[in-house]
Amino acid sequence: MIASKQLRLSRRSNELAQAVPQVVTLRVGRMMRAGLFPVGHDQQEMYRMGAEKIEAFHESWMAMATQTMVAQQQFGLWCMQTWWKLALGGWMNPPTMTAMSSRASKALMNSMLDVTARGMTPVHRRAVANARRLTKAETRKRG
Repeated sequence: MIASKQLRLSRRSNELAQAVPQVVTLRVGRMMRAGLFPVGHDQQEMYRMGAEKIEAFHESWMAMATQTMVAQQQFGLWCMQTWWKLALGGWMNPPTMTAMSSRASKALMNSMLDVTARGMTPVHRRAVANARRLTKAETRKRG
């Protein structure tokens, strides 16, 4: 399960690493062509550029905060279950500390991947969509 989350996060990171420079290149080129006094679509694109960053940051922050709270609740539940198992007869046949810490570290890694993925989703979605949209607009201008 952790490996599939790592693979998915790696794939999204790669897509983001390809989309961001493309969007920056297209937008900077558009700003240079617009000159000192942009009009119409160029003004809208420049406004959109700033507004999207704020929206993506907010969505990302909220998604990570929410997922962090979920992870904390899951970890608290795990601690209570572990304590309960030890309290109800676990003292006669206690689990090894290695097994307990292994489960805890897997759960921690799993929750960190979830938080990271949730935070990256809004940024990834916008960057990839902008790369597609701006590339289409650029090819229409040339064609």
